[in-house]
Formats: sequence, C-alpha cells, structure tokens
Amino acid sequence: MRRIAILQSNYIPWKGYFDMIAAVDEFVLYDDMQYTRRDWRNRNQIKTPQGLQWLTVPVLVKGKYLQTIRETRIDGAGWAANHWRSLVQNYRGAPYFAEIAQWLEPLYLGPIPDHLSQLNRTLIEAICKYLNIRTTITNSWDYRLRDGKTERLADLCLQAGATGYVSGPAARDYIDEGIFRDLGIPDPDANLGVGSGSHAVQTAEVMTRMETILLEQRPDAVLVVGDVNSTLAATVTAVK
Repeated sequence: MRRIAILQSNYIPWKGYFDMIAAVDEFVLYDDMQYTRRDWRNRNQIKTPQGLQWLTVPVLVKGKYLQTIRETRIDGAGWAANHWRSLVQNYRGAPYFAEIAQWLEPLYLGPIPDHLSQLNRTLIEAICKYLNIRTTITNSWDYRLRDGKTERLADLCLQAGATGYVSGPAARDYIDEGIFRDLGIPDPDANLGVGSGSHAVQTAEVMTRMETILLEQRPDAVLVVGDVNSTLAATVTAVK
C-alpha cells in the first residue's frame, strides 16, 4: 500500500506532525489553502522559566484577506535572530541542544526565505533529516488542483498513486469518506470515530474504543501513529 498525507505547513510543528510524516510514503504540504491569521502557520510557543512564550514570524497581511499560505510573504528578517536568541536562552542547558544547534542555527542566522511556505518547508525538512524520516515531501502545487474540499484531496491521492490516505481525527468533521471510496481508495481497517474534544475527552474515547479492537484482534505488535492525544491513548491501551 502506498500511503499519503496532505496537510498545511506550520512553523516548527508539534511531534504528531512528524509522526504523520513518518507514517506515509509521501507528505504533501497543502499550502494552496487560505492563510489563517493567529494560527500555527507562522507562530509557535516555547517553554521558558516565566511560562509559555510566543515565537511569531511577521508576515504581510494588510489588505490580503484571501491570500494562500503559499502566497504569504515574510515581513523582514530581523525576527530570525530574536527567535534563535530565545531558543538559546531557554534550551541551551537541554540534552542534545549543542548537537541540534549545529544544523539549526544556520537556518536562523543565514539567508531567510521570502515566503512563509518556503521557511516552513525548510525547517520541516531539516527536522525530518535529523529524525531520519525519509518520506518524500512535495507541494500541493506540484499537482493539478480541482474544486471541492474532499474531491481535491481524493484527486491528489489519485495523482500521487496513493492507495491509502492518512489524516488526523479532526478530518472526520469535514471529509466525505464516500468520495474516497468511489475513487477506489479504501476505508481503514478500523475507524475509532473519535471527533473533536478536550484532551481528556479524546484520550478517554480513544482508549475505550482502541481496547475493544485490541481485545478482538489480539495483534502481536501495535504501531502507534497520530496526534498527541491519540498517540498517548493508543500507547497506554496497547501496553495494558
């Protein structure tokens, strides 16, 4: 089976993002989608002794209400040195920081891309290289894009030669699985059917439904991949 995942780029994504990249044969950066303000596309948080601190990449948005992530330009380069300084101040005592700094520092103190999508892809690919994730990463504009939310995703899968589509649990809120089925992309062997919710609610529901499947199938091994909540829940359930 050839698996594919399609997701917008983020600025230094969370662990589950890289779990999803590692779980597929091709990962498509879906940056033809509209840029959303005050989102994770151009910012993230780090832990400091004083609490959480935002690191935000300034972008040009005035009057650009419908621009895509791909079209969004970065506003200057002075922010990069400030971000690196914050990372050094708060993480230089952490294990492996010196090792990681060898390849991460040049990305902040060297030439900065003009567009947000380019910056995000550069950081994502660098982290994948460090984690030894060898998944092929492509851009959505490498393919023809048709109309319709689910139709576009399903058609991207077909163009990429995928026989399986991997997404997070929140995708159930907007994806019409019947369209994938009509195009010959099969349903998963098991679908937990857990939608959006708080950390506690999602974790509890995944554990409850995952336990039923494991008791029925009695697998010899369980490969756990997903976002933070589902990864935690499935891991605890499998260990039990």
